[in-house]
Amino acid sequence: MRIRAMIFGVLVAASLFSGHAAMAQYHYQVRHYNHKGRPFYQGPLHVTLGGGTAFYDGDLGRSPGNDFLGPAISLGVLYRLTAHLHLGSEFSYFKMGAHDKAPERGLAFTSTNGMGTVFLRFDLLPDESIFAASTAEAPIFQVYVQGGAGLLLYDPQAYIGTARANSNTSFLAPERNDYPAMAGVAPVGLGFAVRLTDQLRANLEGNYYFTTTDQLDDINVRLGGASLNNDGFATLMLKLDYSIK
Repeated sequence: MRIRAMIFGVLVAASLFSGHAAMAQYHYQVRHYNHKGRPFYQGPLHVTLGGGTAFYDGDLGRSPGNDFLGPAISLGVLYRLTAHLHLGSEFSYFKMGAHDKAPERGLAFTSTNGMGTVFLRFDLLPDESIFAASTAEAPIFQVYVQGGAGLLLYDPQAYIGTARANSNTSFLAPERNDYPAMAGVAPVGLGFAVRLTDQLRANLEGNYYFTTTDQLDDINVRLGGASLNNDGFATLMLKLDYSIK
């Protein structure tokens, strides 16, 4: 129920964001100026669709060799604010799991997760095509960094074993009775974009997510609650970025 509510909330927020961006796009010919006084145009609205995987970082292990890699998908919007800065919003759905780095404990987990984020993206390379009276094309390559904040709904299940969970897996009693639970996230990331056409780009993007919970894996009390750090995770995605002109 919480995941459905979160998806609905994110879709409403994305709708409002898209509406605002679309209105701004309608006034696309309004000039703005960078710090050197050069006029440029904001927009257009970009829609992104991504697919990849997620990597766990917590008490059970911090190595990809411990992960049970699962699918990750994302849908988002992006809008230019300044010559280098973009505002974005994104909804992601992903599965994640890992087995214990300590064989004597033999713990493992699997989880299903939904996440909504808002972020700022900063392009590191200049784009002359956005400036008024410019005849230049957008750069073929772009490198960017980004950071933001959001909410995560996570629904983990812990068990004893070293293999990926299946229909025969016997799960341990949950550490809390309110799963799926909610936590805050703070993503930081780096991306590399390639222009395929005037409106289409392909991005390879990696993000690390700091979280406000140590129960991303449903394993905290089982270890005596002795962990000093909250769990985290990372995503690696290939995204298609389409600009709506």
